Amino acid sequence: RILADVEEADGSAQAERARPTGRLVVSAPVMFGRLHVSPLMCNYLESYPEVVGELVLSDRMVNLVEEGVDLAVRIGHLADSSLVARKVGDTRRVLVASPGYLDRRGKPKNPLELSRHVTIQFSAITPSVDWHFVRDGQEMKVTVAPRYVTNSADAAIGHAERGGGLTRALSYQIAEAVKAGRLKIVLADFEPPRLPIHFVYPTSRLLSAKVRAFIGLAATLCDWRFS
Repeated sequence: RILADVEEADGSAQAERARPTGRLVVSAPVMFGRLHVSPLMCNYLESYPEVVGELVLSDRMVNLVEEGVDLAVRIGHLADSSLVARKVGDTRRVLVASPGYLDRRGKPKNPLELSRHVTIQFSAITPSVDWHFVRDGQEMKVTVAPRYVTNSADAAIGHAERGGGLTRALSYQIAEAVKAGRLKIVLADFEPPRLPIHFVYPTSRLLSAKVRAFIGLAATLCDWRFS
């Protein structure tokens, strides 16, 4: 009877690894999750009806093991850890303002001119008032005095669209506003290197079918190279 129970349990485990079933918990930054991971999750649940999906949106660094997260999206360079990482894209760090603001105040030609401009700080991307730029391999640091500080990308970008000043954002966050003409990118020649976008998960050993299927679907459907 014991051997039969062991064989049955092993068979169930193999079935779990063979087809996506159970609960899949995915974590992502708030705005990236809303714009890009949520549509992916919808497609995933349509393709795999035996899976129950949970999407957790948070800009803090989630502990995957302690919080029961199967897979997380991380933007930026990763610290050393026991997590497995798979690069799935990259994004630029850009400086933007509305056409109306630039008409009134002028377009800065180099970062040193930012001291004469109104700035908006999205603290999750740039927590310090020292904004870093790069030109010809040399790093430049400029200290700004933001008139508006927020931990919400939507709030910072929305204020910039209304003519409130210059703000730093990630290129995926402002892509639609730039395409529509509500924002313009400035100082593109001084942008720092792009930030990688990764999937991270606790281990690649015996990776469950539900996680493998999610990664595979993302590779098929998503182009997360935000140039």
